[in-house]
Amino acid sequence: MILDGIDSPADLKRLPREHLETLAGEIRRVLIDVCSRNGGHLAPNLGVVELTIALHRVFDAPRDAIVWDVSHQTYVHKLLTGRRDRIGTLRKEGGLSGFASREESPYDPFGAGHASTAISAALGLAIARDLRGGDESVVAVVGDGALTGGLAYEALNNAGRLHGNFVVVLNDNEMSIAPNVGAIASYLSVLRSKPFVENVRERTKEVLDRVPFGGAAKKAVQSAEFAAKRFVAPAEKQAVIFEELGFRYIGPVDGHDLTALMAAFENARRLARPVVVHVRTVKGKGFDPAERDARAFHGCGAFDVADGSFAPAGVPTFSDAFGEAVCTLAEHDERIIAITAAMPDGTKLSRFAARFPGRFFDVGIAEAHAVCFAAGAAAGGLRPICAIYSTFLQRAYDQIVHDVCVQNLPVVFCLDRAGLVGDDGPTHMGLYDIAYLRALPNMTIMAPASESDVLPMLRHALSLNAPVAIRYPRGASGARGAVTAQPVEHGRAAVVRRGRGVAVLALGNTVHVALAAWELLDPDLRPTVADARFARPLDTALLEELVSDHRIVVTLEEHSLPAGFGSAVLEAVSERDLPLRVVRVGVPPELVRHVSQASQRARYGLEPERLAAQLGALARSVLVREGGPVIQSPPVSERLREGPVA
Repeated sequence: MILDGIDSPADLKRLPREHLETLAGEIRRVLIDVCSRNGGHLAPNLGVVELTIALHRVFDAPRDAIVWDVSHQTYVHKLLTGRRDRIGTLRKEGGLSGFASREESPYDPFGAGHASTAISAALGLAIARDLRGGDESVVAVVGDGALTGGLAYEALNNAGRLHGNFVVVLNDNEMSIAPNVGAIASYLSVLRSKPFVENVRERTKEVLDRVPFGGAAKKAVQSAEFAAKRFVAPAEKQAVIFEELGFRYIGPVDGHDLTALMAAFENARRLARPVVVHVRTVKGKGFDPAERDARAFHGCGAFDVADGSFAPAGVPTFSDAFGEAVCTLAEHDERIIAITAAMPDGTKLSRFAARFPGRFFDVGIAEAHAVCFAAGAAAGGLRPICAIYSTFLQRAYDQIVHDVCVQNLPVVFCLDRAGLVGDDGPTHMGLYDIAYLRALPNMTIMAPASESDVLPMLRHALSLNAPVAIRYPRGASGARGAVTAQPVEHGRAAVVRRGRGVAVLALGNTVHVALAAWELLDPDLRPTVADARFARPLDTALLEELVSDHRIVVTLEEHSLPAGFGSAVLEAVSERDLPLRVVRVGVPPELVRHVSQASQRARYGLEPERLAAQLGALARSVLVREGGPVIQSPPVSERLREGPVA
């Protein structure tokens, strides 16, 4: 294979031009093979094969910096920059990341994982270049979906004033994860339908520079060109936004035509000013199943290469339970609206969209807007449910504080993918939401232990005239039913097992870990197990009850230990001067690398065998100190109302 001889972009530059299409085909076969086994972002990478080849053929990385927005489309980039021999380890423990990573390669000048960041980051690199007197190119590769995020426009507004080379490649495939929405998507459709031939324009101006009165003639051409753009585009969608921001616009360019791409990039590289190269690509290009259903293959699991089929769906997940619950409640309350930020499928709000299209709002990759919009809707008397992944809600923190909590508005945040998310790596872990929410006034934080808890918790959240967050993990709990079969009582935990000396307060899906560990222990060493249900407000009454017959409280959470649920329990014990030792089990303040969820949970003690060993040792220490078994007293047992348990 030609690809076998490509160990760096220098090898690509030496390759005869006539071999590039063959190389593109080989790369697609490798991508399909690797993603069929490892899962990953297949469709985005299939769409940028020629684009990536052309970038590395024209620009001189790593001297020239290429910054990828989101960076889930960097598999081709990795293949061409010395990581070909490791591509089979993609998204596996100890292997290549599914995103750009500064730790991984000098060809990755800036890491990413969230959208709309590349132009800002690249602008910073360009300013650093200019201040040290460099002359290298800086390129930001952004998808059209990134232009639904306000950060991209803040960067474009600043970047237009640069006087050095700065290239923004707009990879336009008319999709982010779901089809793009809003005026920007409509605006780009105008640009696609009204292309201007950049190389003819530049050659004309070069000629005019060499003839008498050429300068005046060139100004006339520029004025006529600007007027022509205003003429061909409807007044409300003038195809000049990039030019007015200070960029030279080139395009649209066929993103699968290597000759056209390389010509456009050569042209952009020569200009000592900011440039936008608008490239049109097909998401999933070269693999029919991915072209037909780019949404399914955007970020996918393993599949059958022969027909693109996925393994049958397993048991219902927390996301499935949420999708059903919000529809059930909306049937009886017309005030309920649902909001998401370009994730209708991942959050399962696509079901709500189908049943209540007039009450569903996908705002694009614009989390801050989603939250402020939800706050406005709540102020107008609606009951907005805002479903956003935990890691992405971080992008809207000011709106949560300023627009929702300060005004005490009844917005319900449903935080999908809260906790350990597996092979997407550090940028996608939902490990900080309790920390960034529990300090806020008026906020309630809940976590269901199983899928059957989602509906009653969502119903309770909607009954409160205040902000609420419900956090739940990626995947399924494996539960056969509700953990407690008890109604949700505000701020109260549910005791589900009775034990001695040691009490476990487990939050969310860690309840099942605690129950499994309880079964593994000898009867004399078994702890009390409580489903905490609430991270805020805490059930401090339960803590006070535990004092009579327990010495140690163990907290379990799929969350960062600093400022998390365990920290809240520790604070409550300290403030009340309760004679309880608090042992916290969760994720320490370190980056969680890409590996399976099961491996991540095992690493941090959130699996039954390791937890049972820890609980057993703690129980023995209590028995030794007390000189015998601790006698269970009535307060906790009175709160134990056992129901169906997984």
